[in-house]
Amino acid sequence: MEILVIDGQGGGLGRQLVAAVKKAVPQAVVTAIGTNSAATSVMLKAGADRAATGENAVVVGCRRADVILGPIGIVMADALLGEITPAMAQAVAQSDARRILIPANRCDTLVVGVSAPIGTLVEQAAAAVLDGCRN
Repeated sequence: MEILVIDGQGGGLGRQLVAAVKKAVPQAVVTAIGTNSAATSVMLKAGADRAATGENAVVVGCRRADVILGPIGIVMADALLGEITPAMAQAVAQSDARRILIPANRCDTLVVGVSAPIGTLVEQAAAAVLDGCRN
């Protein structure tokens, strides 16, 4: 199973997702793609099997992934303070992969009904990946 984790800014959410997925589904191949080198580095240190940075890496990675994980902003052009390009958002949205997105009420986007702490959401995302492996 090819799992793609996409994150930007400091890579903190991506780091948590990589660690949780590697724990829940150790046999999965986890590719971390950061919108910047700092995010990529943090996710690689968290245990990603491989990593890349930038727009083209997101576009190519989305074509190859079975599952894509990241903040909800990865499907919105100009999200993450402008780090998500329109091509990145389109690649994620049009991918045949299963998308597991972490909701966040930041950057002028309000997702109503979201009140769980990020740690809980990360664990739920990892469990969703594991459920997908069973089906």
